[in-house]
Amino acid sequence: MATQRLGIIMHGITGRMGYNQHLVRSIVAIRDQGGVALPSGDRVMPDPILVGRNYEKVAALAARHGIKRVASSVNEALGNLDDTVFFDAGSTQMRVSLLGQAIAAGKHVYCEKPVSETLQEALDVAALAKQHGVKSGVVQDKLYLPGLRKIAMLRESGFFGRILSVRGEFGYWVFEGDWQAAQRPSWNYRKEDGGGIILDMVPHWRYVLDNLFGEVESVSCLGANHIPERVDEQGSRYQADADDAAYATFRLAGGIIAHINSSWAVRVKRDDLVTFQVDGTHGSAVAGLTRCYTQHRVNTPRPVWNPDQPQTMRFQEQWDEVPDNASYENGFKLQWEEFIRHVVSGTTWKFDLLEGAKGVQLAELATESWRERRWVDVPALTLSGIRRAVA
Repeated sequence: MATQRLGIIMHGITGRMGYNQHLVRSIVAIRDQGGVALPSGDRVMPDPILVGRNYEKVAALAARHGIKRVASSVNEALGNLDDTVFFDAGSTQMRVSLLGQAIAAGKHVYCEKPVSETLQEALDVAALAKQHGVKSGVVQDKLYLPGLRKIAMLRESGFFGRILSVRGEFGYWVFEGDWQAAQRPSWNYRKEDGGGIILDMVPHWRYVLDNLFGEVESVSCLGANHIPERVDEQGSRYQADADDAAYATFRLAGGIIAHINSSWAVRVKRDDLVTFQVDGTHGSAVAGLTRCYTQHRVNTPRPVWNPDQPQTMRFQEQWDEVPDNASYENGFKLQWEEFIRHVVSGTTWKFDLLEGAKGVQLAELATESWRERRWVDVPALTLSGIRRAVA
């Protein structure tokens, strides 16, 4: 059994997601477990080089985790022919330019979502990757969550019968920043900086719906700017002019209706920060990040509407939990391993830049629906474009 090295340029790892999920819980964890196993029995050992705008901060993170290589600039890192993968978890506004540089340098690319702020940019960078013959990947982490993996298992087993609808609730209260520090960076709430919950979360819902239930065929969305003023990291008040909530309905292939609320201005009274309820003719399921509960048609109670009497049924107790019969590793790490196998061994891979562009497409169409107060169809997407113009 041989072990081969894979040089990975990692940009944007000083942020919360880049550091925790991609550096520590993915690449460092893969290194500590002895690399990624290939179908041939060989292994691949990732050898990261870290790069970012603040060299001292990046160097400190590298030293903390025993990473020996730090670059002073992206151009310096891209110049090393022995590093063949470029990863970006930085800001959305910088992503297209960085990916373009990496692709032009012959690097395979992997990145966080959304790929870009506009669909045209996303298609352009996907076409560039194809033109240069490099492999690409976009993080689609929620498909790897234990809760949604259990939903997938139930669907594949036929548990639901014919799926009728999907209801999603995502979000939590993000503090305004005056008397408690906000849990999210201030740029998330400024349009000029690429903020807004539609661009942030609708790309997630695209790949979840497409891959678990049915391709999205049309969307109706109402966005909102509930908290118009916030306080930034320096204690200064600013106009939070980006959408901080979105209430969207999707029509899926097969007649399935999905409705997903996304909000940074909602207080949580549910089992998790995101929950999905799937209702079918034979059974229903409710899943959060990790847990999943089911109710089959033979176990469905018979409630009777009677507003004159206090409710005696304990609805929350009428569901059965799906057991953890499998080991569920960190989803970001699992997708990293799959992408590394794809790069090194050519294994099957779906989540390329074109799939990432579909998420940006749906975000644009959801915004169009909000602006024009109407349902908007979702046309098929290819590298050459779409069947009609998207605003």
